[in-house]
Amino acid sequence: QVQLVQSGGGLVQPGGSLRLSCLVSGLSLDYSTIGWFRQAPGKGREGISVIGNFDGEIDRDYADFVRGRFTVSRDSAKKMVYLQMEHLRPEDTAVYYCAADLAPEFNSNWKSENRYGYWGQGTQVTVSS
Repeated sequence: QVQLVQSGGGLVQPGGSLRLSCLVSGLSLDYSTIGWFRQAPGKGREGISVIGNFDGEIDRDYADFVRGRFTVSRDSAKKMVYLQMEHLRPEDTAVYYCAADLAPEFNSNWKSENRYGYWGQGTQVTVSS
């Protein structure tokens, strides 16, 4: 049974940092894709980052609005995926989700929610002074 359990998040001042964690059980991170999404109040869910595999190597991608500020990583032995968020802005305030796709590789449609069959419970990130 695939389960994703999130931790981290909270309240941070603008310019601050946070790290989100996603414990993934029931599948191998070396043969699956994990996406990170967020949903701000009154808005739809948007894809922000993805980590998967390509040609035996770790592959990553980011939405343009977080590229250079957020970093996705994983520890396959610990079954953990991390989202390190730097230089946070008030507009980053949202509920953040990790999600799993059983395909080992991702393509240009990684931001589509429909490709992910398993989701974490979500964690609130609030960026405010």
